[in-house]
Amino acid sequence: MKQDYQFKLALSPSHIEAYFLLRQQIFCQEQNIFQMSDRDDYDSIAYPIVAINHDNKVVGVVRIYETKPGLWYGGRLGVHPNYRRGWKIGKGLINKAVTTANGWGCDRFLATVQLSNVRFFQRLHWNSVDEINICDRPHHLMEAELDFYPPTNQTRPSLPMQLQQLSVS
Repeated sequence: MKQDYQFKLALSPSHIEAYFLLRQQIFCQEQNIFQMSDRDDYDSIAYPIVAINHDNKVVGVVRIYETKPGLWYGGRLGVHPNYRRGWKIGKGLINKAVTTANGWGCDRFLATVQLSNVRFFQRLHWNSVDEINICDRPHHLMEAELDFYPPTNQTRPSLPMQLQQLSVS
């Protein structure tokens, strides 16, 4: 059976809750990159993006945020283990992230990518800018070729209060 997914900003409380839960499962429990939580100060300014399956379940996540006018970052890209076949969800999340930021005035879109995913990003028109270590793990700082990600016409919403009130203790 063919599985179709929706890729959209997580703006409802239930999608935001599921977004953070999946991130915690992937980056804390599965990959052990973080101990208790992967949340950081960028979450208070980041737009969460989710992949939704036909049952309205969040099966993939990524966030985008602007650090200065025109400079956008993507991060915390993850897909539920049961949905990792074929890279379709990861590709859809990356596309949604970059095209959304591009529509909101992005001049440059960067992401820190785990070493195991660098080739995947290169196939999607990303270039390695630098090799770096994050949490004692090899990553590449990568930049999207914006010409391959046409801007969407989606209006930039205000961040939900649930996100604006986040702060890392």
